[in-house]
Amino acid sequence: MNLNAILVEDEANSREILSNYLAKYCPNVRLVGEAASIEEAKNLMQKTENLDLVFLDVEMPFGTGFDLLDAMPDRTFETVFVTAYNQYAIDALNNHAAYYLMKPINIDELIKAVDYVTEIRQKENALEDKVISSKLSKVEGKITLPQQDGFQILNVADILYCKADDNYTEIYLESKKILVSKTLKYFEEALSEFTFARIHKSYLVNVNEVIKYKKGKGGSVVVSNGKEILVSASKKKDLLAYF
Repeated sequence: MNLNAILVEDEANSREILSNYLAKYCPNVRLVGEAASIEEAKNLMQKTENLDLVFLDVEMPFGTGFDLLDAMPDRTFETVFVTAYNQYAIDALNNHAAYYLMKPINIDELIKAVDYVTEIRQKENALEDKVISSKLSKVEGKITLPQQDGFQILNVADILYCKADDNYTEIYLESKKILVSKTLKYFEEALSEFTFARIHKSYLVNVNEVIKYKKGKGGSVVVSNGKEILVSASKKKDLLAYF
């Protein structure tokens, strides 16, 4: 699959190096434009159709790469940050970055980043805005939920998704919500043998209840009750593998 990409970097030498690396080692990347500032990048993105990937520096004159992403909340492209500073890694993750490359660029890491985005885009294009079904059949089973006066027993298949709430977890069923004094990590482990995927630091989803996938700044899924839940960039590949 070919990827339409743009490069946002204020240093001409860095743009040239990355452009040459992409041409030589990542032939499926079609570099359709370059920008040296936030404003140039905004204009370029707005006029570029079917944009798949943005290679983005963090520190630039009159703003940062994060400012650029904040200005485009409805973006559908993937982002690979390219920077000389490692202190921005957490911010990049919170901005749904697909990959974080350090300068000087390691060619093997660049290839991994492009391969990761390519695989995600291939699966997204196949699934976007379509009713989908899991490769896995429903697995029957029960789970016990601790209560103040004992415990409650649930059929695993009845759980739509689980949401973290500090040291508690909200269990969402078709018509009600149950608050349990266990962490989301606990339920991730307890339900590991069933069709549940951790798609975000705050969400664990029953894959059999996912009815739609949407591309976006991080991607999102819609479950059977209509709830739309964001997908972390780091979790996309694992989630899409279910379908």
